[in-house]
Amino acid sequence: MKLSLLAAEISNLYKKNPKVEAVLLGGSVSRNWHDEFSDIELSVLWKEDPIDEERKEPIPVLKGTIIEFHPYEEEEWSESYTTQGVKIEISNFLTQTVKNTIYDVVKMFDTNLEKQCLVASIHDGIPLYGKDVVNNLKKTVKVYPKELSEAMIKENIDLGTRWHNREALLAREDWLMLYDVMVSAQVKVMGLLFGINRLYVHHPSFKWQTYSLKQMKHVPYNISNRLSSILLNHPKKGLPELEYLIQEVFYLIQVEYPHLDLSNIIWKTNFLRPKNNLS
Repeated sequence: MKLSLLAAEISNLYKKNPKVEAVLLGGSVSRNWHDEFSDIELSVLWKEDPIDEERKEPIPVLKGTIIEFHPYEEEEWSESYTTQGVKIEISNFLTQTVKNTIYDVVKMFDTNLEKQCLVASIHDGIPLYGKDVVNNLKKTVKVYPKELSEAMIKENIDLGTRWHNREALLAREDWLMLYDVMVSAQVKVMGLLFGINRLYVHHPSFKWQTYSLKQMKHVPYNISNRLSSILLNHPKKGLPELEYLIQEVFYLIQVEYPHLDLSNIIWKTNFLRPKNNLS
């Protein structure tokens, strides 16, 4: 059975509960990025708080096995289970919580990645039940605000003081910390690119990086292969490539937002921990 068909079958069980307003298919399946390792991600929107029995009710019907069952935390109830050899990830929200999150991101320009992921699931998701509810939510996230784009740039443009140690870490062959610094810089680059291209972040760790980059118009040349090579090649090659790439991203920012003064941040990014002559 195709994952989308199984998702529809599962949705039919949730919609039997009158407290459920909508069921939304998200994740890689909704974007047609899925592979043999993919699970099914469903967001279930409720009119009022679900109780544990209501959340568990579809699972025995599906002959499923619970993997995790979490209490209410951070405005979400979540559980995961398997059925027919497929992992099912369920995120339960009050519909009002979704509306509040959309307001935070779209109107208040909140850069919180968890909130953006929820907004991205609305933007990209496929309604399986409650189409009117979902489509009304989709209208509110259709336009990615310019102000959010600038907020994402400001949030991610500073690579932090550990970046200044990169040359010393390379010379010392301090690989663990060096790779940590390089990965952290790549994460910042991804945050910048999502902001520049006005795309809601769909995963806090930028999962499906290659597919995401293909959606972007404003990116450095051959970006996907270059980001991969930075981590796959020896750091002696990877680190300089990362430095070039960061400068290219800064150039893209200056083209798109010429009113932003990047002179100080460019100086900070180019700064290297000095060598001393006293040792």
